[in-house]
Amino acid sequence: MMPTKAIVSEVRTLSCSNSWRNYHFLKITTEDGIVGWSEFDEYFGSPAVSAVINEISGRMIGKSAMHHEHIREDLRNVTRPGSGGVVGQALGAIENALLDIKAKALEVPCHVLLGGKVRDKIRVYWSHCVSYRTRTQHYSPGITDISGVKQIAREVGEKGFTALKTNIFHYDARDRIEGWSPGFGRPYETSRNVERKTLKDLRRHLEVMRAEAGPDVDMLLDLNFNAKTDGYVKILREIADLDLFWVEIDTLDPKALAYIRSQSRHPIASCETLIGLQQFLPFFREGAIDVAIIDTPWNGVWQSMKIAAAAEAYETNVACHNFYGHLCTMMNAHFCAAVPNLTIMETDIDRVAWDHELFTHVPEYKDGHLILPDRPGWGTEPIEAMLAKYPPIPAAGMWKRTEPSKLSI
Repeated sequence: MMPTKAIVSEVRTLSCSNSWRNYHFLKITTEDGIVGWSEFDEYFGSPAVSAVINEISGRMIGKSAMHHEHIREDLRNVTRPGSGGVVGQALGAIENALLDIKAKALEVPCHVLLGGKVRDKIRVYWSHCVSYRTRTQHYSPGITDISGVKQIAREVGEKGFTALKTNIFHYDARDRIEGWSPGFGRPYETSRNVERKTLKDLRRHLEVMRAEAGPDVDMLLDLNFNAKTDGYVKILREIADLDLFWVEIDTLDPKALAYIRSQSRHPIASCETLIGLQQFLPFFREGAIDVAIIDTPWNGVWQSMKIAAAAEAYETNVACHNFYGHLCTMMNAHFCAAVPNLTIMETDIDRVAWDHELFTHVPEYKDGHLILPDRPGWGTEPIEAMLAKYPPIPAAGMWKRTEPSKLSI
């Protein structure tokens, strides 16, 4: 087979509905008909990534996807004053689609480009366990009270998974539950103070899930941006005696996180909202984390390998941030297969009814592991006819929520 030059000829962004948010995809086509795909996100505090991609994509036309690092650096140079944020995420999406093209041109899986796999199955944890099913209009069976919490905790082991991650919930007098996430505006509480009820309800939630999941299922707790330093320390002291795999905390201050870690009996995972090696380095230098979580759709898988290599130099393992569609899961799977210093992989098991219709292949799970395919590229592609069948919803995005903060006038 003659080697292809893989000259970029067209760049398009596409989107479809996932019931309560939208999936977003980048499609790059070459002159010889090779199509590279990546998935990106505009829900998680990231409006208009597609607009950035469409604005800068003209610089790729006529260039070879085989030189993905050259293209990324060129785009980085012309966007440097506004680097990071949605600009960084746009570069990550572009890099990932170019990697898909290159791997398909060479007729190899993407993990071969990353140095080759060091594992062919990847241990996963069931993420947003309880959280998604509280969206009762989107997921079935829905969860409204403690009986649903118990049922899903049992289901984790029954379906062969060995780890789960849950979030913070409040319980009322009738044992009905409601998520508590002031870091994302639910409720509107700018101080993000952690009160006694939050501590009491969180402890109860974890104890209930442990009792139902059993002693052999690893439990992870995600605190997100929902407190400040003093609040995180309060929570860690309240749950110090519980059996947890890690506690996940989002903060942009590495010194503060290093202090929080010094007060914790549990391993601390963080960094999922960082973009670029430069942002990760202070957390490594401060000894702020036990596990560095890397968002490979945001950073680009090639750049994520560099971050993982830096983590290895600080005796730190990595995990991936993955709460998107099946293409993102496969992009993350290739990263996780090739990176030596991996802890575990995040994945969402609860899915809306039509998720499987949108892709040529869906992830295969067996005994709590994702089985890595050897198909060329990422190993799955969106099906454009199915994307058109489920058009994007207009009111998707955290900034378009219908429950604005209430302020007396």
